[in-house]
Amino acid sequence: MQDKTLVCKDCGREFIFTVREQEFFKEKQFDNDPVRCSDCRRAKKQAQRGNGGGYNGPRKHN
Repeated sequence: MQDKTLVCKDCGREFIFTVREQEFFKEKQFDNDPVRCSDCRRAKKQAQRGNGGGYNGPRKHN
């Protein structure tokens, strides 16, 4: 195994998916490589926390 260069789907920057990260993904049985760089992953998590971070069910329109 060796480091992989991937492209972030949000910002378009290249980032390195290290051997250590690949081993972690394999250990956790994740099937796909990451699609976002660490900055964009962090921003997405922060945005989800700010919006409640979860599914609140369907909205009712009055």
